[in-house]
Amino acid sequence: MKRSLLVAAALLCVSTPLAAVAAPAPESFADQVETMTPAVVNISTTQKVKGRAGVPSIEGLENDEQLRQFLERMMPPGATPMPQERDVQSLGSGFIIDPTGYIVTNNHVIADATEVHVTLSDNTKLDAEIVGHDPKTDIALLKVKTEKPLPAVSFGDSDTARVGDWVIAVGNPFGLGGTVTAGIISARARNINAGPFDDFIQTDASINRGNSGGPLFNLKGEVIGINTAIFSPTGGSIGIGFAVPATLAKSVIAQLKEHGRTFRGWLGVTIQPVTPEIADSLGLKNTNGALVADVNAEGPAAKAGIVTGDVITKFDGKDIAEMRFLPRMVAESKIGAKVQLTVLRNGKETKIPVTLGELKEETVAVKEDDKGQKIEKQDMETYSVAGMSIAPIDAPLRKKFALPEDVKGLVIVELKAESEAAKQGLNFGDVVQQVNGADVASLAEYKKAIESAKKAGRKHVLLRVWRSGNNSFVTIPTDAKVE
Repeated sequence: MKRSLLVAAALLCVSTPLAAVAAPAPESFADQVETMTPAVVNISTTQKVKGRAGVPSIEGLENDEQLRQFLERMMPPGATPMPQERDVQSLGSGFIIDPTGYIVTNNHVIADATEVHVTLSDNTKLDAEIVGHDPKTDIALLKVKTEKPLPAVSFGDSDTARVGDWVIAVGNPFGLGGTVTAGIISARARNINAGPFDDFIQTDASINRGNSGGPLFNLKGEVIGINTAIFSPTGGSIGIGFAVPATLAKSVIAQLKEHGRTFRGWLGVTIQPVTPEIADSLGLKNTNGALVADVNAEGPAAKAGIVTGDVITKFDGKDIAEMRFLPRMVAESKIGAKVQLTVLRNGKETKIPVTLGELKEETVAVKEDDKGQKIEKQDMETYSVAGMSIAPIDAPLRKKFALPEDVKGLVIVELKAESEAAKQGLNFGDVVQQVNGADVASLAEYKKAIESAKKAGRKHVLLRVWRSGNNSFVTIPTDAKVE
């Protein structure tokens, strides 16, 4: 009995210091709030939207076609709806980062605004000028004219913030005015498919409509995030909010302040994730890295020798745990910077130096899926596997699918809906150009590549597919059903 008590006492002695490592919850956030809130502002904007004269308007439902038709039927006889523009007001939040009047908010708060007004914590109302905005990170910078220094807050290091740390959100939810909520950091590096540089801080501090653009503070009173989005089936807070981390925001804001726009590094590649199936087809040990699906012929990567099918595993010495991390690494690098890429090619690791270019805004055309279609095979030589039929490109097929003369391979002439090939993203009219890195211009070459993969013990093969001028990679099982 005495021995048991001694063991228990010893365990308590060991565990007590471990519990003391974490900072205790504060009895009150009042002291921090007093220093934070004077720098937080309310933002109201006016935007021009197209409406219809004589038709009642229901906020948020202007694009509902059935509602529009119903409202038009309710109009007085003889009334003719006419297109018109009307002013719509929206509300958001922001915070002052410079006593001279620079204010940070979200791009979506001020997007397409014809007027922007800022209300300070003392209810002073000021007109604001949009200095610059960046849709990719949803950040905007405003400037107000002031005769006296304004209260300002500074950014902290969001990279050192840990899951479980206390945070405080301040903003203007539902237009109620300055509101403070508290919670913890629920997760880091969240990807919510909002843009190419997603790296959000997730928090359970209540964030609602109108909080957009407001600051997320740590207990030191430093801004470690910009509240940007919520996940909610109802439109209200359910404890899942997202903030742009300060480390990402600071460089964007500095460029907006100096130039009114952002400048980002450019590699000139199209990339996709390394799935377990792709890793198996390439004989890789894990799914780390970014698979190069296409290379811009005029880009820095092409000039350095990067080719389609390379897997980029490191950027300037930094590991790429997931594909989505590479675009941010490149974008945050200086234009003209010389960096070293570590790539896997044909199972071998090599290091390639690259001089980065400047990322330009581009519009990407996306071809609609044509799943579940086919053409008459007639005397065409085809091979059917995994729910698709492929055929060598001849003159009629080249004309049928408008394929350029330099495109070689096997074209998909039939694709069954819900088939294995369709589920993997293949489309009617796609051209299979390579199987596991080997060019395939004939059905014999295709079959040979599949057999080689089987003999190597691979469960999947990697197909390089051409579609509307773009390349991508998909996998199909080596034991896919031959029809």
